[in-house]
Amino acid sequence: MSILPDAETFRRLADGSLRGPAPTALRAALALLAAPYGLAAAARNAFYDCGLLPRHAAPIPVISVGNLTLGGTGKTPLVAWVARLLAAEGHRPAVVSRGYAARPGDVSDEALELAILVPGVPHVADRDRVRGVSAAAARGADVAILDDGFQHRRLRRTLDIVAIDASDPFGCGQLFPRGLLRESPSGLARAHAVVLTRADGLTNPQRAEIHDSVVRARRGRPASIWLATAHRPVATRTATGRVEPLAALAGRRTAGFCGIGNPAAFRDTLATCGLDVIGFRAYADHHAYSPADCAAIATWAKGLGVERIVTTLKDLVKIRRDELGGLPLVALEVAIEPLGDPKPLVAMIAAAARGESRA
Repeated sequence: MSILPDAETFRRLADGSLRGPAPTALRAALALLAAPYGLAAAARNAFYDCGLLPRHAAPIPVISVGNLTLGGTGKTPLVAWVARLLAAEGHRPAVVSRGYAARPGDVSDEALELAILVPGVPHVADRDRVRGVSAAAARGADVAILDDGFQHRRLRRTLDIVAIDASDPFGCGQLFPRGLLRESPSGLARAHAVVLTRADGLTNPQRAEIHDSVVRARRGRPASIWLATAHRPVATRTATGRVEPLAALAGRRTAGFCGIGNPAAFRDTLATCGLDVIGFRAYADHHAYSPADCAAIATWAKGLGVERIVTTLKDLVKIRRDELGGLPLVALEVAIEPLGDPKPLVAMIAAAARGESRA
């Protein structure tokens, strides 16, 4: 459960833009909590590195796609990109995740989103990822994509891909809960490939600065693969599956909302689509929308005089409605677009799927 109303408020607190006596005091308190968290994370990694904690082999190759920070790095489109690539090469990939925030007997919002982005690729959700990969193999998968697996050291993997968000590469520079870092940036030394997401908003010197920071975090060693990418909106979708071109949104008075880890990034994406965004609301990451929430969004949007409401696929799959209060509700479908040459990463993924370990 989030300690703050929404992810955007947490980011503003963490990066220092939320000012005043109360935020300052809260930052100091969170810094005290971050110290033992950081020690525990470092000790855990050290125990795995020296073999004091066991790591389990998988029956099929495992390609991990993960983060250094909490949420919002654009990881799901990257998982979908890897899954499409493997399927196109004739493999039988399966996505394995923890199933975060799924209700008992239900599936997670990421699983529902991936079912839209990569139909036909099975998804296995299990808190025990070792068991989950074994289940995927038993169902016929010949390679597992471990969704959000960078910190899941218990399972051996063939390849580690880490997504870093260009808008906030290192989680406000602080460990959770003072910031958004799950572990020290030095953990990037374990990564075989680093993918810089949403990099189209940066200049080449800015991208180079982030790359240099990654090299420093890796104790002076460049990542085997470094690829800058953009998140490109490609279409809109309704809950019932109707797909429309982005041109249908151009110039329309629109209200936007989301419950994701980086709401500011989605708001920026809306601005690139030519929408006339009149209002925007952010909810906590993985927010479960109640009927009251949907009614409140509809009332708010009607009060703005908009023509439609736009959200993310991750949010739409939980609401499962084509309209709110009579206003059309659509989601943006976003895809990864490499800004550099993707062939080295593609070759690395293909080798991993054949079982050629990078570890």
